[in-house]
Amino acid sequence: MKTTLSAQLGQQLHLTPALLQSIRLLQLNGMQLEQEVRLALENNPLLEMVEEHATADDLPPAADAQVEAAAFDELPESSMWDVAGGGWNEGEDDRTARIAAGESSDPHVRLLRQLALDLDEGDLEIAAFWLEHCDDAGYLDAPLASLTLLASARFDRDGAHVESIRQRLLTGDPCGMAAVDLRESLQVQLSTLPGCVPARHLATRLLAGDLARLASHDYAAIARELDAELEDVLEAFRLVLSLQPRPGDSLMPQEDTRIIPDVVVWHADAQWRVALNHGTAPRLAINPAYEQAVIDSAGEAAQPMREKLQEARWLTRGLSMRYDTLLRTARVVVERQAAFLMRGEEAMAPLTLKEVADAIGMHESTVSRITSGKYLQTPRGTFELKHFFAVRLEGASISGQAVKAMVKRLIDAEPPARPLADEAIALLLARQGVNIARRTVAKYREQLDIAPARERRRQNAKPQLARAG
Repeated sequence: MKTTLSAQLGQQLHLTPALLQSIRLLQLNGMQLEQEVRLALENNPLLEMVEEHATADDLPPAADAQVEAAAFDELPESSMWDVAGGGWNEGEDDRTARIAAGESSDPHVRLLRQLALDLDEGDLEIAAFWLEHCDDAGYLDAPLASLTLLASARFDRDGAHVESIRQRLLTGDPCGMAAVDLRESLQVQLSTLPGCVPARHLATRLLAGDLARLASHDYAAIARELDAELEDVLEAFRLVLSLQPRPGDSLMPQEDTRIIPDVVVWHADAQWRVALNHGTAPRLAINPAYEQAVIDSAGEAAQPMREKLQEARWLTRGLSMRYDTLLRTARVVVERQAAFLMRGEEAMAPLTLKEVADAIGMHESTVSRITSGKYLQTPRGTFELKHFFAVRLEGASISGQAVKAMVKRLIDAEPPARPLADEAIALLLARQGVNIARRTVAKYREQLDIAPARERRRQNAKPQLARAG
């Protein structure tokens, strides 16, 4: 065998520990970053927190709720963020006093304390009866009819009143408690989900049918049966799976899930201003005296501290890269979506990760990491940065999100007695230069949590019948 030596020219990407550290820091959300920084401070004596304080002059009046989580380099006018509030219990007795203190570890007692704000003592006893007859999952442990008769006799109230208290539990918090079975619990949870819930109506049709077909996972057959797009059926399945099959488990203490924005945006001096939220952007520095001592030290004994110094440098540089990338990305997003910030959803412009990546001179994967789990607070509300990336409608210069908002506007303005069918909405949009199919309208309508025209007509007819009666 003859041995030969050859040279080849090529390119390879070597991920250094510092680069890997920077990439990992980009994708952490605010809570994960806080934990990372805390752990670094505990394990590396060379690191110290850089305290950033807002002076009294920086803080807007009546904005304590905002400042509690963070202070900003530049703060918007307080009038943009003030939220009207008041004492919910002002001028009334404390109704929670009707439940004896103590035993707070009992989840049923905690639930009864919440109900005590709305129910009198007699109804509270009926609520306690229903809870006594719930299993650990939150479902009734006996037939509804027999429990209703038992409660009516015990509390000397008619069946309708006893049932109304059960309905109060069903639609309360946690939703679905005291349900007869899984179907009733999921249906109630679905109907009481707050706000606009995409695919709610399709999910309602799924739950109204044979629940066995949910377990079959034959999505194509279900799509044909319901005359719906396959992706809409998948969305409805995901919605059903997101519900709580054991509402009783929700009585256990939950973690605080408040969203704290990473970036704040406001309008001032005829332009949009962008600033990082210090509450989610902790600053670390290397203690200069310790750093110099490590640099001056020699010998093998100092090697562990030299490694700590290198780790500290990687972390501080990685944090700086994260904050710089986040701020630059947010500024580009705000610039491209300024029309949305001024006029709302119908002005949402098409925007892709590549466009933002090109604008800041970075790779799409970097933009994807820095926008995942990061939130932007605006005068229109707080949104995940991903919200501002809207797909361009095929053959048009408008985003699908803007078209969805147009569909909502047309339905909101329709005559109550003559709701617009999906075909009619498609025709009206075509007159505005937006050409989409009827099924696309139906898809957007489902995502907006709006019922079909036939169901809307039926819903609108109920109040008229009630007034006529």
